[in-house]
Amino acid sequence: MTEPCDLSAVEARRLIGEKKLSPVELLDSCIARIDAVDPAVNAMVATCYPRAREEARAAELAVIRGETLGPLHGLPLGVKDLNLTEGLRTTFGSLIYQDYIPDHDEGLIAALRGAGAIVIGKTNTPEFGAGANTVNKVYGATRNPFDTARTCAGSSGGSAVALATGMAPLCTGSDTGGSLRTRAAFCGVSSIRPTPGVVASETRAVGLTTFGVQGPMARSIPDAALMLSTIAGFGALDPLSAPLDGAAFAAVPEADLGTLRVAVSEDLGFARIDQRIRETFRARTAKFRSLFKDCTERDPALQGASEVFWILRGVTFLANHGERYEKHRDLLGENVRGNVEDAAKMTAHEIGWANAEQTRLYRDFQRFFDDIDLLICPAAAVPPFPVEQLYCAEIDGVKLPNYISWLDITSAITLTGHPVAVVPCGYEPTGTPFGLQIVGPRRHSDASVIAAAAALETAFAADPDLARPVPDIAALTGVAQNSRS
Repeated sequence: MTEPCDLSAVEARRLIGEKKLSPVELLDSCIARIDAVDPAVNAMVATCYPRAREEARAAELAVIRGETLGPLHGLPLGVKDLNLTEGLRTTFGSLIYQDYIPDHDEGLIAALRGAGAIVIGKTNTPEFGAGANTVNKVYGATRNPFDTARTCAGSSGGSAVALATGMAPLCTGSDTGGSLRTRAAFCGVSSIRPTPGVVASETRAVGLTTFGVQGPMARSIPDAALMLSTIAGFGALDPLSAPLDGAAFAAVPEADLGTLRVAVSEDLGFARIDQRIRETFRARTAKFRSLFKDCTERDPALQGASEVFWILRGVTFLANHGERYEKHRDLLGENVRGNVEDAAKMTAHEIGWANAEQTRLYRDFQRFFDDIDLLICPAAAVPPFPVEQLYCAEIDGVKLPNYISWLDITSAITLTGHPVAVVPCGYEPTGTPFGLQIVGPRRHSDASVIAAAAALETAFAADPDLARPVPDIAALTGVAQNSRS
């Protein structure tokens, strides 16, 4: 692929600054890719091409005039349909908001626009982000670009697919149980789930929580870090936020992998993992473990995390959607309705226990890093399942206790709030991408996790078995053309 839309964000921004690539040319290339491929995958569900073209022309003039350019100057941006965007339809994947057009950008989007990004459209999400499959009653289902019969997962599935297929070099994402991570893994892209508070939020109903973290998605860790540099920083309305120089993330430091002590765990000591994923993880770690000073199999003490996550997630659901449930129950999808109803049955005793357990799990996990630098584990417990299937109900024939239990490999790390990056690592046996979580200690170590993840990407690129998968754009274009005829 040699189109401008396939350039990395870092490379495209460099070429724009050197007057070798026009923001208009880049935008037109992204629009052409959306038009060619999106009918096959349904990732970019609302667009704003007229405004985007006007902003691209203004960006081009700014370059010609020698004006000071922002770090994302001229880069098209896909926005998850949970973020408010001025003048652009924002549905949250819900029939309640199917005609809603905000009159302002939320702070995250305002920051990205202020850094020079050009919003090209909204990416699909399950209703209010509740779901392991990106499907809703407004826009339908988003499909995996490597196998359109399979899911891209949720809730940041539209962003992951848009990135994988070259619709935009950067996209927003958010993560409660793994939405920045499993979706990236299923689609062969990269993401960063920063420590809660690094990206301030003024929209979370429950502010004092490790849930609902906003973060960047891109086709590489340096691209995601560039985006993170424009949205990280102090926000007075986020009780977890603290003074932070977000711009420091733009320059990813070099990491010497040979100095790092690494633990690898295929299931975090408790999560149910599909045997195919276990075998793939073992094969991959066998190939890259020599990169590190020390690499050993070692599980953290996270037993009980699944139940804790289920209860605390219920608390956030009641806070976020209890009133909607009372007023619009008939318009809500089954995931949101079911979550609210299950949460309403939880007792004060259960909630108190879960809060205490979360703190214990955090402390135990933090001690895990006393003598290691990184933990590496799979980013998804199963291969992508059929797109018609809302969630994974069983693994290797064993029925799971609830519809989000298949996300235990990611949701356990949500509970502790440790920084984590996802990097692609070849394919798993179904022919779809395989991804790794790179987790670091929670001691302001986001930058070191990002640096290690970027170094791994570079090392993986030299090995065909480990390199980032790329979807067949020509085949997707053919599917799209057939769908139109």
